[in-house]
Amino acid sequence: MHARNALREARELVGEGHDPRVLEPSPPAVIDAPWFADDPAAGGDVDWREWLAHHPEDRAWASKRWLGAHRHLGPVPPRFEATRDALHRLAVYVLSPARQRANGKMALRWTLDGIGTPFFGADEQVRVQGTELVRQRGHQAWAEPITTLDRAAAFVLDGPPEGTWARALDVPAMGPTDESLPVDGDAAGFLAGWYGFAWSVLEELRADAESAAPSRVQLWPEHFDAAFDCLAEDRRATFGASPGDATSVHPYLYVVPSRVPALPTELWNATAFKGAVLSLSDLSRAPDEREAALEFFRARRRALAAP
Repeated sequence: MHARNALREARELVGEGHDPRVLEPSPPAVIDAPWFADDPAAGGDVDWREWLAHHPEDRAWASKRWLGAHRHLGPVPPRFEATRDALHRLAVYVLSPARQRANGKMALRWTLDGIGTPFFGADEQVRVQGTELVRQRGHQAWAEPITTLDRAAAFVLDGPPEGTWARALDVPAMGPTDESLPVDGDAAGFLAGWYGFAWSVLEELRADAESAAPSRVQLWPEHFDAAFDCLAEDRRATFGASPGDATSVHPYLYVVPSRVPALPTELWNATAFKGAVLSLSDLSRAPDEREAALEFFRARRRALAAP
């Protein structure tokens, strides 16, 4: 299978004299603490929306990578919930442990057509791509269909699934490791699109000057959310995207402040936790989903930052 380097692919597309940035993790592996991962918002001189205005022939390439010409999320496929839960188990017991062995970090990222680790160790990455599991090292990559946790762990970890690290966390049960993981292609594609959408929105929000002291956007395997924190300590909040959970079958965006101030209730409408939610159904009704998502986040960030 082709070994990917997302940043190199972008550089080859735009040509010499430009320094593009991409949302996907790219080698070489970052060995500096505390993040041990590259930063998609650091540097770069290519505005992808402006680039596409002058290079419309590259719209399909950019759209697939959530770098512009952003596509509509579309309806949730029938087998989404089962697929999401299966990939959640795979993330907890196989993908995250592969990274933890190298640097102790558990967080994941959006990757093309799926999710995966940042590069670690000897330029290694483990990722889900559609209905396949990919293990890459340097210029080589190997892939096999997602079947069982046992088979996935043997392929990635050279051993059984690892769950010791997660015993104190609220994670899905490992379950029978020799049973097939019900990963549907359409549902896996929708989930990958949700995370790609989330990354494109959250990285743009994170890059705003108003997002004071931002952390990194990361995919946390325990809750399967993409999220980052920002603002001053007494006003700090988490801005995130959930693929759905016990409170909501379908994905949603959320803001969870460290303290919910006395503000109009329409800003803080969540009932399962103290914060705000924007459901996928409400998001899908917007003329521009990304702009609606950004405004949802920015309105609450403004409220929290106000004196």
